[in-house]
Amino acid sequence: MADSWTDGILLKIVNLITYFLFLGSNIYTVASPAGIYFHGKETYLTPAPWAFLIWSLIHILLLGTVIYQFFPSGKRVIIDSISWRFPLLAVLNSIYVNLWATHHFILAFVLALFVSSAVTHIYYIVKKHHSPQETADELFVHLPFSLYHGWTTVLVVLSAFEAFGVNAINQRDGVWTKVFVFLALFFLEGTAATYAFSTPEGDLPASIAIAWSLWAIFAHQTSSPFVHWSALAFSILALIWVAKGAYGLFTRGRGGRIALLDEERAPLVG
Repeated sequence: MADSWTDGILLKIVNLITYFLFLGSNIYTVASPAGIYFHGKETYLTPAPWAFLIWSLIHILLLGTVIYQFFPSGKRVIIDSISWRFPLLAVLNSIYVNLWATHHFILAFVLALFVSSAVTHIYYIVKKHHSPQETADELFVHLPFSLYHGWTTVLVVLSAFEAFGVNAINQRDGVWTKVFVFLALFFLEGTAATYAFSTPEGDLPASIAIAWSLWAIFAHQTSSPFVHWSALAFSILALIWVAKGAYGLFTRGRGGRIALLDEERAPLVG
């Protein structure tokens, strides 16, 4: 029997509701007088506010995801495989954003870990079990969750510094602050490299999310020369991994779709 758009209708409706809950939580934090992206806790890893514009792209792509679920090919991935993990992710992310916006930074860090875990599980399912069969799979399944996974990796690190790091407005960057900032930047750049080598063609969107955040940190962190120039060095390295991913995508496009075994498609991150 052919798939009907009403198959799994309860989950489809829940996906729509939780998507708009998630979207609304982010819109509120931007539009509210508090303006968390401009007036949050200032740490020595805080990126420029434009780094958070990546949320807009993720939301647009996920809107395509919740529409794509009504088509047979979308249902097989989003409803049958991702299943209730998507609404769980949307609810967790909404709670995280609101805790962050109200400056409950330690609780926000804990929620960021849960969000990262939920995204990682979806990312693993998509990459391991559902190679893209058509353009819609690329745009509305692989692309949003690759970006999402890379970006939540950044958010976990940023949230850790907001929860436990010093306030850059009234405290200088001591030795330990510099050590932890350097390690955080190294971790992010290394994660971009891991994405680039996770499959033969790499994961370009996830690498871009990491590189984007590193350049935003470099642009914003001007009060500490050590942080500023360290961020620049790691940003340049991250661009190398972005270029590697772009090359892999280009060669895949020229040579046709690469057939990969399940073991080869399993992501290295998460």
